[in-house]
Amino acid sequence: MMVINETNINYKRIEQAIQYLEQNVHRQPELDDVAEKVHLSPFHFQRLFTDWVGISPKRFLQFLTVDFLKQKLGESRNLVEAADAAGLSSQSRVYDLFTTLEAVTPQEYKLSGSGIAVEYGFHETPFGTALVGVTDRGVCWLSFLPNDATPSQELEQMKEHWHQSIFRQNQARTQAVIESVFGSHDPTQPKKLHLFVKGTNFQVKVWEALLRLPMGSVTTYQGIAEQIHNPKAMQAVGSAVGSNHIAYLIPCHRVIRKDGILGEYRWSAPRKKSIIGWEMAKAGVRG
Repeated sequence: MMVINETNINYKRIEQAIQYLEQNVHRQPELDDVAEKVHLSPFHFQRLFTDWVGISPKRFLQFLTVDFLKQKLGESRNLVEAADAAGLSSQSRVYDLFTTLEAVTPQEYKLSGSGIAVEYGFHETPFGTALVGVTDRGVCWLSFLPNDATPSQELEQMKEHWHQSIFRQNQARTQAVIESVFGSHDPTQPKKLHLFVKGTNFQVKVWEALLRLPMGSVTTYQGIAEQIHNPKAMQAVGSAVGSNHIAYLIPCHRVIRKDGILGEYRWSAPRKKSIIGWEMAKAGVRG
């Protein structure tokens, strides 16, 4: 079904390097130490990491420190508040959105969802292997394969979520989605995509709020609860964030704890760190 290629192997090296840097930040390991950890020469490791994100490993790690993330939380909050005060829509240049969202409730899907055609494919991304599902109404699934999962297991997760649909593998169609999201274009100016989701009204409100978060920014569960005008619903917000089934495009990875700790992620905490640091580097975030 899928061949593990060099892209996936390289991401695993990057993830391992990030974990090693984070665990040993107190002693500031040298490039040679990190390269040895991932079984590469210093020259090849430096080139691999720079090709992946565009900055050095140490600079990348600075984006993931608690103090820096706390600073970014304040900046992100100010941006959202300024946009709201100006009456700017979610399609404004402030947010630079590239997705639109159409939703169906679980009950609506139960009544009329039978027979929806879902075409899927497995692809390599900057963050490892991903499973993509597409319908005529938009992208309905994007997930990253956990290290301990097989492609068939991940496919079953998608089939369970869209349980009345008809599934067919179509690598060419889903490859177009991957290229739109992770292609060689400017990542801050991606092509527009339409998303098709199934969720309760509350979940959809949370996902729409996530779509308003600019690339390179972070927020808290409290921040999302305030955006949807339900400030006491932090626990419900956390549940909705965790139930998102379109990774990266609905950027649940941008929600962190108010103390600056990144927290858990449906597709692994190390991958969340990778995505946030990668986005900040690509967005030109400055410390």
